[in-house]
Amino acid sequence: MKKIYSFIAIFIACIGFAQIPANYYSTATGTGYPLKTQLYNIIKTHTTLSYTPGLWNLYPSSDAKPAPNSAQVWDTYSNCNMLFGTVASGGNQDNGTLGSNPCERFNREHTMPKSWFGGISATPMSTDAFIVMPTDKKINGLRSSYCYGIVGTNTISTSVMAYTTCKLGDNVAPNCPAGMTVFEPADEFKGDFARNYFYMATCYENLIASWQNIDPNGAKFFDGTNTTCYQSWALNMLYQWHLADPVSQKEIDRNNVIYYNANGQGNRNPFIDHPEWVQAIWSANLATNTFDIATTAINVYPNPSNDHRINIDSEAILDQIELINVNGQLMQQIKNPVSQNHTYTLENLSQGFYFLKLSSNDKTIIKKVVIN
Repeated sequence: MKKIYSFIAIFIACIGFAQIPANYYSTATGTGYPLKTQLYNIIKTHTTLSYTPGLWNLYPSSDAKPAPNSAQVWDTYSNCNMLFGTVASGGNQDNGTLGSNPCERFNREHTMPKSWFGGISATPMSTDAFIVMPTDKKINGLRSSYCYGIVGTNTISTSVMAYTTCKLGDNVAPNCPAGMTVFEPADEFKGDFARNYFYMATCYENLIASWQNIDPNGAKFFDGTNTTCYQSWALNMLYQWHLADPVSQKEIDRNNVIYYNANGQGNRNPFIDHPEWVQAIWSANLATNTFDIATTAINVYPNPSNDHRINIDSEAILDQIELINVNGQLMQQIKNPVSQNHTYTLENLSQGFYFLKLSSNDKTIIKKVVIN
């Protein structure tokens, strides 16, 4: 239970960085599935973007790489350096040609496949900017309508793997159905996609229960309800991704563009603004082993620190310590750290607010630390 509370405390602290409109979530006062319904009523009404040109017009604002490379597409499937704009204007926007090799064209990827909920005519889902993102055409095609999952044996060719860390192959996620082919995104974007799916479960709460049997792959992911929404193996995998890959500045910026930009749709992803709401809503259905590390006593002190150092008392042997700033940047990473009498020490820390990510036996706990 201590793990749950510390996780919630961390992400409440993130709220100030997200530029949330005043009172936007004022009616979100519940917990569990009533909270999800309250959020549904807040975000369900939004502008329906057109597939063409609506999404194309939004992407240069919502999915640009940081300056000085803001003319390039921030593709979450590849490391390609493609340019916004039509081919005629010198860009790499898909025009129906090329794309048999990576880095030739980018197109519009439904991170939740559109076939799962009825195809391109099923609006507003099929043009919802939170799940439709620009990605490399070749790798997008390899993903097809497969579920996200954890790949055992990767079948993507070595020539394509030079441009991506995504994988395609057999699913080895715990307790998944047998015989599944799945697509595994890069580690640094797994949390982004997980929060996309929690958004879909909420924004389309009135529809999602009817999606389970539309597509064979979707049938293996959905559970046919409008509460849990996802099968147990999928829900727990998404939650683990959500924990392991916290909200980044990229997600915060994209969330703000989709809400504020003239080409956007005028709603927000509440799980970017309030990541703690994932646990608050789905806690009854999450595997208890998510919180195993909290069964041992972990104490971080002094916090706040006034001498640029912190101590971590842990009965568990830590495999890794990571210090992450509020923009999601990894500031320190210590693998197999050495303790003295069960105490680990970090020194020479710069002033600021940080997340301290502690790992032990493939389990993770996150603490908030402040260096004055």
